[in-house]
Amino acid sequence: MQQSPKTIKLTDFEKDVCEGLRDFPKHLSSKYFYDETGDELFQKIMGMPTYYLTQAEYKILNHHKVEIAEMFSSKGPFELIELGAGDGKKTKVLLEELCEQQSDFTYIPIDISENSLEQLTNSVTYELPQVNIDGFQGTYFEALKKLGNRNQKRKIILFLGSNIGNLKHNQAIDFLSEIRQLMQPNDILFLGADQKKNPQTILDAYNDKEGITAQFNKNILHRINKELDANFDLDKFLHWENYDPENGTAKSYLVSKEDQIVYLEKLNLTIHLKAWETIHTEISQKYDDDMVHWLGKEARLTIHRIFSDGKEAFKDYVFTF
Repeated sequence: MQQSPKTIKLTDFEKDVCEGLRDFPKHLSSKYFYDETGDELFQKIMGMPTYYLTQAEYKILNHHKVEIAEMFSSKGPFELIELGAGDGKKTKVLLEELCEQQSDFTYIPIDISENSLEQLTNSVTYELPQVNIDGFQGTYFEALKKLGNRNQKRKIILFLGSNIGNLKHNQAIDFLSEIRQLMQPNDILFLGADQKKNPQTILDAYNDKEGITAQFNKNILHRINKELDANFDLDKFLHWENYDPENGTAKSYLVSKEDQIVYLEKLNLTIHLKAWETIHTEISQKYDDDMVHWLGKEARLTIHRIFSDGKEAFKDYVFTF
């Protein structure tokens, strides 16, 4: 039995949770992993040896920082806009080099997590006081549209960490197409994409033995408990990861270990989960050059440069049009 939620105006979080848990199969958006607890857990994940993505992209940026900074600065003043900025660890490599080259820019980190954005702003202000930083809390396109309306400065858009992998192919094309519409001829999209590789390496990255990724995945239920007065028992759910090497898709699930009833008091919503029923929480798409070229072509973007970590584990693509 699934009761209808109260007929009140819902926040995006409430609406998405309501729709996702009433749907079949059930699903929740990975963007809601990130509250204060989720941010801390993701920091731990990025520091794990099995989570190769962060270190691989860090190596790219550190090794090619001079060339990348020169490319960004080659046509005068610009806004460095980062989508999903997080803690900014990798970006600071570029910020330091841009300062070294005395580039004229404003750093605009965008993140849905107010906590992450505040911490990043404070750390950049302390470590690199010469950087003009102007953070924006909210969704990517909300921010990009507002930025586009307020001036016509050249834009360098960073989308690091293979965040593009959290979208299905059709969603990724729509996403890139929207960015393309907001870009001017001299703008650049600098996009990170995790590459196809040994399937076991990928599974190990998202299913660590320490169980930190499981905690991170379950944090969305903890957040629903806290913000929507729900009674999810996190111990009754199993974190499950699978990877299809044919299409390069890794998926994360929460699997109900038993038949159970959950009540979300704030929404007056009752959810029934059968034993071994799944809640899909995240997709992590892996790519190769042909696939990224196809995504760009569909969005009317052209690959201008490719930077690799040397092991072909991770790549950063420079898109123009």
